[in-house]
Amino acid sequence: MSTSRALKVGVQLPEVERRVDWPELVTMARTAEDVGLDSLWLGDHLLYDLPGGVTRGPWEAWTSLAALAAVTERVELGPFVASTSFHAPAMLAKQATTVDAISGGRIVLGLGAGWNEREYTAFGFPFDHRVSRFEEAFTIIRELVRDGRSDFRGRYHEVVDCVLDPRPSRPGGPPLMLGSTSPRMLRIGLPHVDLWNTWWSDYGNTVDGFVALRARVEESAQAAGRAPGAVGATAAVLVQLEGGVGRTMGDGSYNLPVTPVPGDPAAISEHLHAMASAGAVHVQLVLDPITTDSIEIVGRALTVLDGA
Repeated sequence: MSTSRALKVGVQLPEVERRVDWPELVTMARTAEDVGLDSLWLGDHLLYDLPGGVTRGPWEAWTSLAALAAVTERVELGPFVASTSFHAPAMLAKQATTVDAISGGRIVLGLGAGWNEREYTAFGFPFDHRVSRFEEAFTIIRELVRDGRSDFRGRYHEVVDCVLDPRPSRPGGPPLMLGSTSPRMLRIGLPHVDLWNTWWSDYGNTVDGFVALRARVEESAQAAGRAPGAVGATAAVLVQLEGGVGRTMGDGSYNLPVTPVPGDPAAISEHLHAMASAGAVHVQLVLDPITTDSIEIVGRALTVLDGA
């Protein structure tokens, strides 16, 4: 099913909500494409300590994105978002370009500095000066995917006449999405990125909260020399369907004072329409629970949305 709606709608596939074996992830991805979703997103995380003494980790993001690119045909795919701390920046550019080629030009390259100290320590990555490290890595990644070459010597990263070959399948490389709205990260990213993203708990999961945040980011973007609306606004949206028990993540239960969007098709469609009217160009649905059945319900919401 192809789509032409103005608002792109994607879904974040399971991370650590429960153990999900690979065949089920493939089924979810194919179902998402079949019901008309526009994108699939995978968290780039390694390990979480969950409530009740459970430790769990997702499949590695870039390997998974490559595999999903090979079994889908239309949907965009992206890390939500790639932690530059987990990858040498030139290798991350190489990975993204490879997956973009496998997908036929369907990757959105979301980038962030990471946050979960537990997985840094467990896997041996430095947790200090994360934003400063991100700034250097972002420069290298951006230069490679857009220009094909980088020669950079910084405090944390160094590449010497690095050439990205083969080049990305699209001129200028895949769209770059900044996975943060903190003031410093905005100053680093907004002069260069195509999109910015906010997590549902960071704006309260409400249209009004998104409107206020978008106004702040838009002001920062224009201060960075970007034209009004030049950097697309994207947002994660928490949706709770029947059987949902609350979103659980690595720092404990995310049962915050945030109201999920109700999981019936009409309510989902109404919220998506409101987000589009508020200036969102792409939303990533975080479904509770995240199952194939939940994705099919979202498909029915898209039918309502497209018919509105």
